[in-house]
Amino acid sequence: MASAAQEWESLAETIVACRKCPRLVAWREEVARTKRRAYRNDDYWGKPAPGFGDPQARALAVGLAPGAHGANRTGRMFTGDASGDFLFRALHRAGFASQPTASSRDDGLELKDLYIAAVCRCAPPGNKPTPGEIARCLPYLEQEIRLLVNLRVIVTLGRIAFENTLRIYRQPGDRPLPQSFAHGAMHSLGPSMPVLIASYHPSRQNTQTGRLTEEMFAGVWELARSILGNP
Repeated sequence: MASAAQEWESLAETIVACRKCPRLVAWREEVARTKRRAYRNDDYWGKPAPGFGDPQARALAVGLAPGAHGANRTGRMFTGDASGDFLFRALHRAGFASQPTASSRDDGLELKDLYIAAVCRCAPPGNKPTPGEIARCLPYLEQEIRLLVNLRVIVTLGRIAFENTLRIYRQPGDRPLPQSFAHGAMHSLGPSMPVLIASYHPSRQNTQTGRLTEEMFAGVWELARSILGNP
């Protein structure tokens, strides 16, 4: 019987090798070939990005998808772009990350009691995966949730992450789960299930317009920390 470590390794290898969605494969590889001028000397990852963090984590953060010049470049979720800069400042402040920055897979960052994943693992054009692409990718998140045996709280970053995380927990015949997305709202998924906290996504569209401020985002992670207790 495979150990938990072997299951995590096998899942990561499966994600990285995935080519289920032709549109996303073509886009992520084209971005990796053409590059952004600021990163023209970088070797882009150009493959699906697996989740990362503490396999014994009690907290899970779920994003939408890798950024074209963030995780699609660096190979690690929320690493190397403005969304990640905003996220890791908040995680460090709340005691979930060893440092407030994330620039590359070998930057020394360690997550504490937290695992970071996403609904989609390939960078989508316009940051908009199709429903079919989400459906093909969602089983990877479902497997990560199954492997996170200590999971007590899930923070969903954006409406798509919120709705699709609920989809994982909604089984035929179950009572209806919460449908209303609101920043900072906390939802029960049922007895012995993790608590779900909804948050706006830390995208530039939200942070530069003031829809999501540093203090608003800090409040989400303070709420998660209050559920778990001190680090």
